Amino acid sequence: MFAIPGKNPVTLTPAAVKRIRGLMEGGAVKGLKLGVKKGGCAGMEYTMEHATEIGAHDAVVEVDGARVLIAPMAQMFLIGTEIDYRTSLLESGFVFSNPNVVESCGCGESIKFAEQ
Repeated sequence: MFAIPGKNPVTLTPAAVKRIRGLMEGGAVKGLKLGVKKGGCAGMEYTMEHATEIGAHDAVVEVDGARVLIAPMAQMFLIGTEIDYRTSLLESGFVFSNPNVVESCGCGESIKFAEQ
């Protein structure tokens, strides 16, 4: 596990902090682990899971008791991302505002990053 010195690679809105802290209640969940994988119509998809342990190479972002773990492969893709949690009449979930995304599909589930 390592912390990023200086500025965090991702920022969390107060709503995201509140939701992540709720997921961590009870102590079994160590944080929300973020990643990316190939898939979807635009080429990549975000992954999220409850982390029960912190990996040796995970980037760790902690804000007001909320912990986000970023998988090693995803770190370069998530720099500068704002993570929010929104609730509406029909759905609720985490929303990513990622400046590295150059294209997304119509449903918003799949993304494409600039060529690295």
